[in-house]
Parts: sequence; structure tokens; C-alpha cells
Amino acid sequence: VACLETHSQFIPLRSRKSLAEALLSAKAEGRLTVGVYECAKIMNEDPDSVSFCLLATDDFECDIALQIHFTLIQAFCFDNDISIVRVNDLKRLNALVGAKGQLEDAHCVLITNPAEDSWEDPALEKLHMFCEESRSYNEWVPEITLLER
Repeated sequence: VACLETHSQFIPLRSRKSLAEALLSAKAEGRLTVGVYECAKIMNEDPDSVSFCLLATDDFECDIALQIHFTLIQAFCFDNDISIVRVNDLKRLNALVGAKGQLEDAHCVLITNPAEDSWEDPALEKLHMFCEESRSYNEWVPEITLLER
């Protein structure tokens, strides 16, 4: 009997932790863009500045417009070699990236590249490696469950 489980079912805890660390680091350094339209604007104006993309898929199924946006964002990321993951908890993602007590449109979040004179973010590097490994399993947009805070 063949094993039909996907790579994402075995996402190590370190990938989940790396995601939270990368988000918090990028937020502290002002390298986050939050919101579908805001992210699309950055991707259009300066795609080379984008390092990583997250799509939150909580209420994705019933929103046709959001599905179309996600499809276009995914295609753009693939075409521009931008690592991309899905997260399954919009509320938790919002808590990580939004201002305290303020709801954001966190359906799409971009992490831009660090300044040239700064150190590379090790958590972000781990996420890039995770995405590359996922692609080797033909899982082009892996899903990561965010850690409880």
C-alpha cells in the first residue's frame, strides 16, 4: 500500500517557529506589507524587493474575488521566484502582523528583503529552504499551521 500523505502533513515545528520569527522580525524592521491590494501594489512596483509571501486561507472557499486574487498572486510569485506559503488561521496571522487591537486585511502578507547592509534573516532563510523542499515534493504552495501564542 502506497503512502499518499503530503509533505505538508509532516511540517516540522521549526518551520512553524521560523515563520513566526520571520514575521516578527520583519514587522520590527518595517519590512511587512499587509493586505491583498497593498501587496499587489508592491509586487507590481518593485517585485525584486519581495522575499516571501503568505496567503491566509480561512474564509477562502466562499470568496470568489479573493480566490482570483490568490491565483494571480501565486502565479506572480512563481514567475518571480518568490517563496510562498499558505497559513490556515487568519485571526492568528492578524495577531502577529497587525497593530495591537486593530484588525488588518491579512489575507496576503509580504516580507520584503532586508537592507543590503544588514544581516540576512536566518528564520527567513529556513522558510526559503522549507519552500524549496516542498517544491521537490510537487507541493508548490505548502500550508503552515501557525503556532499558538
